[in-house]
This record gives sequence, structure tokens and C-alpha cells, in this order.
Amino acid sequence: MSKVVPHSFFTEFDINLFKGGKHFRLYNKLGSHLTEVDGVKGTYFAVWAPSAKSVSVIGDFNYWTAGEHELNVRWDSSGIWEGFIPGVDKGTKYKYKIHSNNNDVWTEKADPFARFCEQPPQTASLVWEDDHKWKDDTWMDTREEKNGLDRPYSVYEVHLGSWKKKNGWESLSYLELAEQLADYVEEMGFTHVEFMPVMEYPYDPSWGYQITGYFAPTSRFGKPEDFKVLVDALHQRGIGVILDWVPSHFPEDAHGLGFFDGSNLYEHPDRRRGYHPDWKSLIFNYGRNEVRAFLISNAIFWLDQYHVDGLRVDAVASMLYLDYSREDGEWEPNMYGNNENLEAMSFLREMNQEVYASFKGIQTIAEESTAFTGVTKPVHYGGLGFGMKWMMGWMHDTLEFFKKDPIHRSYDLNTISFSLTYAFTENFMLPFSHDEVVYGKQSLLYRMPGDEWQRFANLRLLFGYMFTHPGGNLLFMGGEFGQSSEWNFQESLDWHLTQYDFHSGIQEAIKDLNKMYKTNPALYEKQFNPDGFQWIEYNDQENTVISYIRKGNDPKDDLIIVCNFTPVPRENYRLGVPKTSTLKLVFNSDDKKYSGSGMGKKTMKPSKTSWNGYKQSVLMNLPPLGVVVYK
Repeated sequence: MSKVVPHSFFTEFDINLFKGGKHFRLYNKLGSHLTEVDGVKGTYFAVWAPSAKSVSVIGDFNYWTAGEHELNVRWDSSGIWEGFIPGVDKGTKYKYKIHSNNNDVWTEKADPFARFCEQPPQTASLVWEDDHKWKDDTWMDTREEKNGLDRPYSVYEVHLGSWKKKNGWESLSYLELAEQLADYVEEMGFTHVEFMPVMEYPYDPSWGYQITGYFAPTSRFGKPEDFKVLVDALHQRGIGVILDWVPSHFPEDAHGLGFFDGSNLYEHPDRRRGYHPDWKSLIFNYGRNEVRAFLISNAIFWLDQYHVDGLRVDAVASMLYLDYSREDGEWEPNMYGNNENLEAMSFLREMNQEVYASFKGIQTIAEESTAFTGVTKPVHYGGLGFGMKWMMGWMHDTLEFFKKDPIHRSYDLNTISFSLTYAFTENFMLPFSHDEVVYGKQSLLYRMPGDEWQRFANLRLLFGYMFTHPGGNLLFMGGEFGQSSEWNFQESLDWHLTQYDFHSGIQEAIKDLNKMYKTNPALYEKQFNPDGFQWIEYNDQENTVISYIRKGNDPKDDLIIVCNFTPVPRENYRLGVPKTSTLKLVFNSDDKKYSGSGMGKKTMKPSKTSWNGYKQSVLMNLPPLGVVVYK
């Protein structure tokens, strides 16, 4: 086979952008690209390895022999090695063999910009391109309106490998998911799907959060174009796609980004800032221009090449604080003497600015568990610029409250009402994610107290309260039918449970809650605005009941929500209401079709009896462990 032919995709402008950390389409330049030079077909390779003495492309085309196809280093001190190899075709397996100037070290690395990788445990990169013809024009043309912050966000979180199995053990492919998952999510009425990381990762128990192939959908479930088919299928059903994205850390696997060219190229060289003690992983060097360009290019890659509608950014808290999970003496303060990682904050701001400027109708969502202020405030107001933030405090408080025996709940109503003291300080999404159903925490169903009937009634109440609380919401797969066991990434969800009335009842309740959420503007138009919420009663300890109003732009859309957190029915419960018009039932978690008792009134006409500060009131029949919604 011919040797390396000098060739470049880079202009001087590209190099200046790259060095300045401002090149955000690096995937068009670095990596492997099928091309033609002087009428000869082959592949152009380019890799960033500034500490290298030499870089060879090794692969099945040259029997993995170093020195056979050495790339040429650029003369501009960019640290980029490049060249064209004739005859290298699509599907060719390859790596980079790097001889470092640092202590004569040799490394053998997968391509950081590879579009496709061998299926683990194999670790080579593959030369790849696809010609998927997108059919989601309708979605993309209207996405800005459908995906805005004043629109419904009911997110179904999915781990691709364990949503459903065939033959008892084999995961579904992207193409099978494009039919079965898309059909199911449409039937259930969720507005979005959020995929746990799809980028290539070597270790199954990491669930995808330890990434080695940032630009490649995992080959476990098919080819890159097959994953595009899955996104396309969801879009054609009007369902948005959010990807988990992990710019916080990466594994030390020999073929990955760590110690890439014999130096700390991608990771911070100071272990106090470059090593994560919890996850035994490496932390990106956010102060290095080329690393910032790599990460922002990656965020843009998925939005651009895969039509993704949002990125949920993992472990943001670990990025923001220098002392995250570290003891005294294990971290060094910043220039101002405090614990904030100024470089990571700067990176997140720039990333958000760039993706929002580049794509209409997308959202970024921060998984951030601390009281850091301004996560969802615009960058020009000093914020980090995210669209939404997971409301971890609400999740912890709510599950803590619901696990209590109802006889003790009256003393803890403030645990439920407390979230409204800060609910509008950020644009919050309410998450019951995969993290809440693993490591001995039990499933959501089995965190509910009481006998079987009460467990399921509590779960329906929990979901009804979630859907009517201000903010978007997210539910991990299996929760929608009351999965009994904890999530196990190696096994399918327990779909057989849906043949039983209690479980199918939960499923029907979620369908109706999604329908209610999407068809009642009071639940989404002002979900991040304090004008969209008003308490009626937040401290009825005697009955353990809370009640509130959700408001949209039109007062005619207002909804009244009442939650009874005990198994005791409350007959003739008086509630003050703001209007004299008849109240009509919109949702009752105790409906018989959900395996409830069917208690509750369909309509109510207010009387002129003052109550709760209003001039009129109604007498309600509150179902046990139930939530009712009236319009």
C-alpha cells in the first residue's frame, strides 16, 4: 500500500481558531475522513498530539505495524499530525501509534474524533461516513416553538441496553428501538426521550458515563446511521431527543484520551484538579484552549450531525467546585482564594453561548446538585447559561416525605411545601432518574409505604403531584408502570408486570397525566414563572392536605390541584376557590381505571362561603392518597 501523501484540511484560519480555543467544528477537520486526492480515493487522517516525536496510523491495512504510515507534523506549532493514505476505505480499523518526546513513551490510541468504534471489548476506531437522508423536516422546522421553555417537558429517561430485551438477554438494536421505543413513547404521551450516554464507552457497568469515543454512538446497538434512524423516528412522531453529555471526566483506559501523547494532553496536569477520586477518572483541563474547542465541538457535533434537541450535562457540580469530593489539603483555591473552578465556569458559559447561538430551539440541562446560583441565568447576567437545571432538592425532599407512614406526614408538610420557596430561582426540571432506583434505594414503588393498594395509590399521588408542580419533569423507564425491582442495567424492564391491574393502572395514569400536561397551558406556559403558581392552603396539618392553583397566560386555563397525603378519605372538605364558576374534574389519581376507589366529584358549584381567603368555596370529596385536578 502507498505511503502517506502530504495533504491537509486545515487553513491558516482553522489553525488560529484551534489555538485560540474557538474552533467549534473540529469534527470536520480532525479524525479520519474519506476523500480523494489527485483522483485517488483514500482517507485523510489528522490528530492533535503536540508532545509526539512521531505518529503512525496502524490498522488492519498495514498489519498494525508502526512506522509504515507515519503522519506529517504541521509546521505551525499546532501539534497536529496529518496526511492522506491512499486505498484506505470505509470500515478500515485503525489506531494511532504515538512515540512521545516525553521520556520516550509509546502510546497506542483510538482516534478521539472517530465516528464509529469497534464493539467493546475491542477498541479500534473505524473509518466511517454515512448518507442518512433525514425525514424530520416538519419537526426541525417547528422545533423552536415546540421545544421552548414555555412548552411541555415530560421526559422519558432511557438506558438503551436494558429498556427491553429479545430472546431474554439480547438488547434491541437502534433500528428495533426506532420502531418499538418510538411507538411506546408516542403511546405514553411523553414529549421527549432522554438517552443515557450513547457515546462509545468500554465498561458496561459505567452505564455510558465513562466515555472513550466522544464522537461515536456506541456500536453495541448498531451503526451510526442506525442511531440517526432512531432519532429520526422519534422526531417524526413529534418527540424531542435529549442526550446525556459528559464533559466532566473520562476514564484512564489505555486506548482513551488519558496521557494521549505521553503527556497530560486532555486532562489537567495537577492531580488535584485532573483526577476524580469518586469515579477514578480524569478531569478535562478546561483552561487549555484546544481542550475547550474539543468539548464544544463535541456538543455541537451531536446537535448538528444527529439533529439532537438538547444536552443534559452530567455532573456539573463536580466541575464547578475545586474541592468537590476532596478533603482539606487535596485541593488548591483559585486566584481569589475560594473553591470555584473559574476555568470550568468559563467553559460552561462559552459552551452554552455557542450552542444556543448555533441552533434554534435546543436546550441544555444541568445536572447540578448544589445551591450554586445562576445556573439557568443568561451568561450576560452572570449566569452559566443553561436552559434548565435538575431540581435535586425537590426530588430528595419529596421521596423523603413519601416514604414516611402517612400517620407521620402531617408534621412534615413543610417538606413538601418548602420547594416553592425556591422553585423559581432557576428553571427547574423535576427528576426521578435512574440514580433513584439503584444501589439499594429500591424502586419508586417499593419506597412507598403501606399495603399493596396503598403503595400504588401513593405512587399515583406522587406522579400527580410531580406533574402539577411547577417545572418540567423527568421519569426513568419502568417508573411509568410501577417497576417492582431496582433497575439492573444487565436485564430488561419487567414488562410482564403490565398484565396486572395495579401496574397497568399506573401506566394509564401516566398516559393521562401526560395528556393533561400537554393540553392544559396552565401547567407549562408559566412553569418557570412565579406568576404561574399560587397557594390555596399549604399547611393543613389536621388533614395532611395541600392545595394550589396553576396559572397560564389566560385565566380561563387556571387549574386547582388538591393532594390528600393520607389513606383517610376527606368527605365534605371545604376549599376556598378564586371564582364562582363551576369546577370540572380534569384528573383524579383515584379513578377506578387506575385501580383506585373512584371517589371524587365530577363537577362542583361554589357557594358563597368564604374560605382560605376567598369569597366562595366548594365542598369536596378527597380520595384517599389521591390528587385531584379541577378546571
